[in-house]
Amino acid sequence: MGGQTCSGRHKGLPYHIPVLLDETIQTLNIHEDGIYLDATAGGGGHSFEIASRLKAGRLIAIDQDPDAVKEASGRLEGLPARVIRANFVEMKRVLDDLGIKSVDGILMDIGVSSHQLDAPERGFSYHADAHLDMRMSQTGNTAAHLVNTLDEKQLAEIFYRYGEEKYARPIARSIVREREVQAITTTGRLAELIKNSVPASYRRNGHPARKVFQALRIAVNGELDCLSEVLDTAFSLLKVNGRLAVITFHSLEDRMVKQRFVKWCKGCICPPEFPVCVCGRTPAARQVLRKPVEASKEELENNPRSRSAKLRCIEKIHNLND
Repeated sequence: MGGQTCSGRHKGLPYHIPVLLDETIQTLNIHEDGIYLDATAGGGGHSFEIASRLKAGRLIAIDQDPDAVKEASGRLEGLPARVIRANFVEMKRVLDDLGIKSVDGILMDIGVSSHQLDAPERGFSYHADAHLDMRMSQTGNTAAHLVNTLDEKQLAEIFYRYGEEKYARPIARSIVREREVQAITTTGRLAELIKNSVPASYRRNGHPARKVFQALRIAVNGELDCLSEVLDTAFSLLKVNGRLAVITFHSLEDRMVKQRFVKWCKGCICPPEFPVCVCGRTPAARQVLRKPVEASKEELENNPRSRSAKLRCIEKIHNLND
């Protein structure tokens, strides 16, 4: 990908490879005079393709990661786009500041970027030894803080809830026991500790630290709590006939998006035994995709990190309060 080189970026590696790129752009049904919001700009891959299709329109791209803002700004230079550093929960405030009341389309790519995984100093990966960080915004409490301050029950709950880790309890027990000797501050030490806390047979199903690292990342960044709030905000900001496209990488995130989309697309909620509808409820949206779009065989070969990606999209029919 083009754009400027960020500090901490690995030489020869793209900042971020956008997943389901063609499918997403097609699904958004971009109009050249429309206003669009990329609420998770990352390196600007999706943003670039959106902005490249605009003439009288404009794109607002936001991201909480200062590295991403720098990269996307370089990538989008000369296009009808503006990049702003903000968490996607702030999307309404960002648009209000720009005098924008509603948009024609919103994209949210809910996942860690290639850059965040590939830059060891960001502390997202168990493949390299680095400080246990995982903060997307590079502010607030780190993963090391959680690992060294939460009690065994709290840690186990995070690992099970956000990582669906079946060995959550023994892993949490090992962490608490180990940190009494010395604080756990690096990804390598935590990964090795996790590896030694699970049966040998479990290690044959991929790296045993994968689910715990995922759970910590979600907890550190409050991702699921943010997502619930953001989905409602995003839908409220859509114009009628506007589209909301969401890419998820985790079953919990996808489940939340699916349930919210189904709720908005549902009409009458009267009990089936009622002869006529008395609730008067009509669908606020329609499903653009009958089922989530997943990566093609070709994309999986080129970008293995796309293997768990799912794209869902709805189109707004009317406002919820209409």
